[in-house]
Amino acid sequence: MAEALRRVLNAGSAAGPGGDGAAGPPLLLLGAPRSAQTSLLFAAALEAAGEGHGPVLFLTRRPLQSLPLNTPAARDHWRLQKVRFQYPSSIQELLQLLACAHEAPAPPPSLLLLDGLEEYLAEDPGAQEVAYLAALLLDTAAYFSHRLGANGSCGLVVAFETQKEADGDAPHLALLQRYFPAQCRLQPDALRSGQHGCLRASLEPGQPGPRTEWSVTFLPGGEMTITPWFAEASKLSPDKKGLGAGSQSLTLGCDDLPGPGFPLDGILKSGTRTDSKT
Repeated sequence: MAEALRRVLNAGSAAGPGGDGAAGPPLLLLGAPRSAQTSLLFAAALEAAGEGHGPVLFLTRRPLQSLPLNTPAARDHWRLQKVRFQYPSSIQELLQLLACAHEAPAPPPSLLLLDGLEEYLAEDPGAQEVAYLAALLLDTAAYFSHRLGANGSCGLVVAFETQKEADGDAPHLALLQRYFPAQCRLQPDALRSGQHGCLRASLEPGQPGPRTEWSVTFLPGGEMTITPWFAEASKLSPDKKGLGAGSQSLTLGCDDLPGPGFPLDGILKSGTRTDSKT
């Protein structure tokens, strides 16, 4: 996976395996609607932008209406300037952008992010076209890694919004999982079901190593608190579940939120551009 996302969830601490600068295997970020995928992608973009290995390429179908500008990383204008936004409006434009990536004169990115893959797949492409898109994403990240050379490698994170499995949604999910060995699932945190905006992030690394989990809580003011979630929490009393010895939390504030919901997700608006140039 892109280790920038792991560092976000680890509150900026050492990433563990692969934390020596390697991007790790490509990662598929899965979650139900309004599960903070965009927020975590943007936090990962800022994390990677601060590493100094190269710019970050953020692909999304619509410009972001607002950004989490109350975080220490987001207040760093140097980081924001290293995040390059591009807005392919259809799957054909996305395929063309990726196919022509080798022609771009800009420095190669250290992280490639794609938000809202489900919107592109809503155009009902065939399985062959979906497989081609997945392979092209991997090939583009590999090309950027080759260009970076000794300066590092290019990570790849793709966010895919899923519906309830009972609805028979996401028919392409099984196909995508063949190409993305690492997966991070966002789902409601059953241990904190009485709290607003509580999620559990479960990371399957796609390589030897245990699954890692975090509890992600969005407070009414828009802050995001991330706390390690320990497997042994299920053995604790309800008032102690989710908290373990030595656990740490990271709070990220967000400006201009529409209400006490998740930052960024669900508030995308075409016509408001937030392009950043290197």
